[in-house]
Amino acid sequence: MSTDALSLDDPFTVPTAHWHALPDGRIQCDVCPRACKLHEGQRGLCFVRGRVADQVVLASYGRSSGFCVDPVEKKPLNHFLPGSSVLSFGTAGCNLACRFCQNWDISKSREIDTLSSSASPDALAEAAYRLGCRSVAFTYNDPVIFMEYAMDVADACRARGIKAIAVSAGYMNAPARTEFYRHMDAANIDLKAFTEAFYSKITFSRLPVVLETMEYLRDTDVWFEITTLLIPGHNDGDAEIAEECAWLVEHLGTDVPLHFTAFHPDFKMRDVPPTPPETLRRARRIALAHGLRYVYTGNVHDPDGQTTTCPTCDMPLIVRDWYVIDSYRVTDDGRCARCGTAVPGVFDGPVGHWGSRRLPVRLADPTPVGAGHHDRRATAARGGEGPTILDI
Repeated sequence: MSTDALSLDDPFTVPTAHWHALPDGRIQCDVCPRACKLHEGQRGLCFVRGRVADQVVLASYGRSSGFCVDPVEKKPLNHFLPGSSVLSFGTAGCNLACRFCQNWDISKSREIDTLSSSASPDALAEAAYRLGCRSVAFTYNDPVIFMEYAMDVADACRARGIKAIAVSAGYMNAPARTEFYRHMDAANIDLKAFTEAFYSKITFSRLPVVLETMEYLRDTDVWFEITTLLIPGHNDGDAEIAEECAWLVEHLGTDVPLHFTAFHPDFKMRDVPPTPPETLRRARRIALAHGLRYVYTGNVHDPDGQTTTCPTCDMPLIVRDWYVIDSYRVTDDGRCARCGTAVPGVFDGPVGHWGSRRLPVRLADPTPVGAGHHDRRATAARGGEGPTILDI
């Protein structure tokens, strides 16, 4: 298939629901505030949604840029089934246009060949189950743009007792957002900065929409954490960090975990230097001073900034070294083992022991997604150890 052709004959292309016809003959996609207005055959900015047969379709249902088993802390989620493994995957395209994108080869791809892997929702859920994953994560690019596939995968996983995680920038219209998060168990929202100027000039989107998404999640059962990538000279000033933290405390409370992570030069911001570790530590101090109880640093080696501490008795509850848990003092029902203070999050038993391993996975599911059945096999390759075949 070419990068431009759209056809309902393609087994990976499915109709969608969030769109409406305009008086001038165009059709508007209503998934996100981008509101792409499409003529027949046109794709939206995200690349994977477009107009064909007078409707908006998703052209990447069941297709992926690859699968990998990761530690859940890498999403990052520090208060959601700690130490467990998660089957991660993404597709191609994105509904934002961040100049600093760290996954630009996937999110900015306009090549169908990027989507070299495939799996029906049932095959993917079965693979996650056989691999011992507690959850699946829609990541690498934003699941907002492939929401139909993500929701079906989440439902197939839920039937097997497996959780679903959305790693998203939160740029989504309210009706689609409500439907999407009804299927999710956890999320990490990428709060890219705290100025409208940054959002409009660097990401080509709008900050208020993201804030609305976080306020929406606050009132649901979806566990969510927040990540801000600090970019030197762009969103790392003390005043902006303080304003962000004050808003989070006022609107979301003191228990929402916040992750400050380090930028590395990439995509269209290669002239910007990497984030100094001290910048992350300074941001963490500001956040703690504003009353946030669970503040973490990422993409750097900083054991203090990656440790979960009890806000009541100050005991280190979860001591991490990168993605390895060195010490764990949380009860099976999520309380401080010393004083009994409840730790916000999702804890349902002993800590997992996946560690820092990264396990690429290749799913053998050659049957077209719409055919209603699949080849129940998966193969997984562990780096340096050769392929391991898993019969599913």
